[in-house]
Amino acid sequence: MSYQLELRHLRYFLAVAEELHFRKAADKLFISQPGLSRQIKQMEQDLGIVLFERDNRNVTLTKAGEYLQKEISINLKVLDTVLKNAKRIHKGIDGNLNFGYVGSAMQNIIPELLVKIRSKYPNIHFNLKEMDNQKQLDNLHTQEIDIGFVRLERVPNELKIQPILEDTFSLVLPKNHKLNSNNFKDLSQLKDEPFIMFDPSYSPNYHQKIMQIFDYYGFTPIISHRTVHASSIYKLVEHNFGISIVPTSLQLGNTLNAKFIELKSIPQRTILSAVWSKNNRNPILEKIIEFLVD
Repeated sequence: MSYQLELRHLRYFLAVAEELHFRKAADKLFISQPGLSRQIKQMEQDLGIVLFERDNRNVTLTKAGEYLQKEISINLKVLDTVLKNAKRIHKGIDGNLNFGYVGSAMQNIIPELLVKIRSKYPNIHFNLKEMDNQKQLDNLHTQEIDIGFVRLERVPNELKIQPILEDTFSLVLPKNHKLNSNNFKDLSQLKDEPFIMFDPSYSPNYHQKIMQIFDYYGFTPIISHRTVHASSIYKLVEHNFGISIVPTSLQLGNTLNAKFIELKSIPQRTILSAVWSKNNRNPILEKIIEFLVD
């Protein structure tokens, strides 16, 4: 191959693939449009691949271009992580690990895990980001995060999953609600009350599990509000906008203006699991997994 591909050429390609517009991509890259067009055409010629279909109005990726965009995006992120880890190691830091997590994992699981890790590996740097289950799976695939904490029972084949905690569900009621742990019998007592629920888009699997609870008692809930944040659920409950059902662990340290009734008698449980990519080569990940499989 006579043409020497450099990182900048790959970034030029990705910019055009993202914008599907040579002028916009050139502006984004701070280079001239003719120069960018020449670089892409030369790249196509030397690779022997047509990456873009062009006409007077549109630029679209070919199938080969779509494949290359996906693979280059992933591998450039991996390379970026490798280079950052090398810089950290040079500075005496063992490496970096990016966490994704659903909110409930931050109650106990992740803080306790970080304390254990820090006690054994004090020079590991952490980044933490709350995100929904599906976004974590997507980010694990592109290696934007190294490990996730999800409420899922199945994941794609390229990922590994390790159950961490089996949790019961609890009712969340306003403090002034007539029901309490003494006079509560079952969920059917609340069939005429509005429920505040996590949005199905946040976790379809979790939503399905909650709906199974209502099926278990033979009624369809009246849903007044949907949200993706537990804090919003608690605020709405506290102000008498409805009641809710959440994983029992979510009540820890959250609110003093609502009361909880644990639903111990129902068969439904929610499992918090750690998940990571089998293809992730971050050496720090192996050290973290040790703490999860003990």
